[in-house]
Amino acid sequence: MHKNLKTKFCKLPLNSPIILLSGCVGFGEEYTRIDGFSNAEVGAICLKGTTLEPRLGNMPHRVIETPSGMINAIGLQNPGVDAVIDNILPALDKTETRFIINISGSLVADYGEIARRFDNSDIDAIEINISCPNVEEGGAAFGNDPDMSYRVVEACRQNTSKPLITKLSPNQTDIGLCAQRCIDAGTDGLAVINTLTGMAIDTNTRKPIIGNNQGGLSGPAIKPIALLKVHQVYQVSKKHQVPIIGQGGITTVDDALEFIIAGAAAVGIGTALFYDPLICGKINAGISQYLLDNDLNNIDELIGTLQLNNSTSLC
Repeated sequence: MHKNLKTKFCKLPLNSPIILLSGCVGFGEEYTRIDGFSNAEVGAICLKGTTLEPRLGNMPHRVIETPSGMINAIGLQNPGVDAVIDNILPALDKTETRFIINISGSLVADYGEIARRFDNSDIDAIEINISCPNVEEGGAAFGNDPDMSYRVVEACRQNTSKPLITKLSPNQTDIGLCAQRCIDAGTDGLAVINTLTGMAIDTNTRKPIIGNNQGGLSGPAIKPIALLKVHQVYQVSKKHQVPIIGQGGITTVDDALEFIIAGAAAVGIGTALFYDPLICGKINAGISQYLLDNDLNNIDELIGTLQLNNSTSLC
């Protein structure tokens, strides 16, 4: 690993700025079965979304390929927090990389309780998925309401000393305001962005292909949106020195560099792993070469160096 790729996120030392995204690598060991893949090539792995109680997930179909991306609606299938702590975490090789747990809930209290239980584990950090529906408020997603986002982060912050990373939804009016509220509540980092909501239809049956009718759209199709959202959030987060994981359609070295230039301190790889499991090594090599070519000592010197054009247009 090139020394220039070593970095920190929420004060955690990382081998690389690459973070494998939740839901794409299961509970951390799946891709290790692939010849040539190594967890040591990435800075951290964000484990599958975990809830208070076990969940079977949604009815099929759960995943479908779409133009320049994919839609998924897994439904948070997982064995529950206790099984993850007792059976899964002890089996992970923590000498290779960092591990982040992703947590979800239907109630604010759920998030606080899950955070409390993981506080006594050896997980490195907790990512809060605030895109879940709030059953107490008619099913509206926590992450689409800045005040509800605040309450979720606050509940977690009160129950853990672990670094908290809040995963922001793009499906809201003002992502910058939501970022500020999450920072006010005590988040240590931000993940930008979660998937957009999308649908695919079977023209023969005239029904949605996804069993849940709709799901999260990821992949290259959402990259331009994700880049803008990272830039917008960075205008807020940089004032508080809160780092960002930039994510959404990263498939090449240039994609990763764009996110870093826009303000990301780390980059998330997800959908790309499904068709190129060895992509992380290629992106690492490319970032390292870019730093050398541009006489940069490390990733920090590149973060947020975007220079906007002078423009008065509203479009």
